Amino acid sequence: LRHIDLEAHQVTIVTADERGHDEASQFGIAFHCLALTRDNFRQTLEPLLGAGDFLVNLSVDVSSTALVRLCHERGALYIDTCIEPWPGTYTDTSLPPSARSNYALREAMLSLRGKLGAGPTALIAHGANPGLVSHFIKQALLNIAADTGGVAQTPVDRAGWAALARSLGIRAMHIAECDTQVSRVPKAVDEFVNTWSIDGFISEGSQPAEMGWGTHEKALPPDGEPLETGTARGLILLRPGASVRVRSWAPIAGAFHGFLVTHNESISTNDYYTVWENGQAVYRPTVHYAYHPSDGTILSVHELAGKNWRPQSRQRLLMDELESGIDELGVLLMGHARGAYWYGSQLSVTEARQLAPYNSATSLQVAAGVLSGMVWAMENPERGIVEAEETDYLRQLDIGQPYLGRLLGAYTDWTPLVDRCRLFPEVVDASDPWQFSNVRVN
Repeated sequence: LRHIDLEAHQVTIVTADERGHDEASQFGIAFHCLALTRDNFRQTLEPLLGAGDFLVNLSVDVSSTALVRLCHERGALYIDTCIEPWPGTYTDTSLPPSARSNYALREAMLSLRGKLGAGPTALIAHGANPGLVSHFIKQALLNIAADTGGVAQTPVDRAGWAALARSLGIRAMHIAECDTQVSRVPKAVDEFVNTWSIDGFISEGSQPAEMGWGTHEKALPPDGEPLETGTARGLILLRPGASVRVRSWAPIAGAFHGFLVTHNESISTNDYYTVWENGQAVYRPTVHYAYHPSDGTILSVHELAGKNWRPQSRQRLLMDELESGIDELGVLLMGHARGAYWYGSQLSVTEARQLAPYNSATSLQVAAGVLSGMVWAMENPERGIVEAEETDYLRQLDIGQPYLGRLLGAYTDWTPLVDRCRLFPEVVDASDPWQFSNVRVN
């Protein structure tokens, strides 16, 4: 309401969860507690959607392609923070893992783009990550280029950005996030706690780990299955993402182990920065998420895994009980002349509450990406289906920056080989520290 010219009574929330009802009432926002399904989503949403309206989809288990198609028919704008299927898709063991992957979901959305063509803008997968991190990558590339005597001109298209990444020698990109927010109320037995959507994290953490696979990689991991039906080259690991740990780095956290959780940007970034020559992909970076959630969430994940990925009976979204800590969310670009470079947001829970009520650091970073995406879509209302990388990164950062705390870049001489043989001998590829086999924690 601070940024968009509308009144609270023009906003309607449809949700399967009563959480948020009291806050909506304080602003005079209509609140309907109703779970959307294949059978009722049209009759529920059609009366609310007309030409020029905006559907903001922050749901779990509601098909993104179904909502995009509905908005296209109604002339409404659309944004989501990830591509979701209807319930049961992720757990349908009659389908191979590749058919249940984020790679497949993205391919279905791109196929819908080909069918629908031009029309009202539908910005896909644009929160914090996926979303803002795609713009962090572009700013990071320009910073590295400036600091290494490279190109002075900002690329104007996809081919230019991919060529820049290649010329800088970028071999791998991590979405490197370390959440140190602490709750004064400890996690209880049989309880899952988190600083953002619990259903969302359990869903993606239980899916097979997924990543964009780079051209510099020498060998597939033994549990890896290539994903390459489209223009990206992905890799799926046949085990839950929240059971796969990878080595990464962030400025305050330093070196850390993160979960390799499946995310849309791992695939879209790998695709966007592919360099093609004579129909062959000659350059692609390896791209994946490296997520260290809050300590309470890590305990929750250990308990979840021990229950063979069957969710706990209780959930608690950490909000008012958070008393300290930050969410350090950025991108780590590796392999260039200066080694590795992190660029992103450092936002404390205290600052988040000062900037906007009812938020943690994590929720505000996501909300900033949703807000910037909405404003960009309203300024570009006839772009059809669009991915984060295809939008104006400077405009997105300009809108989101006031809510992201400290935005900064930092170089490091860290590699995934640092201190690896200090306690026990390990088999590593010392000739190339940026191989995924070195990054993965075995």
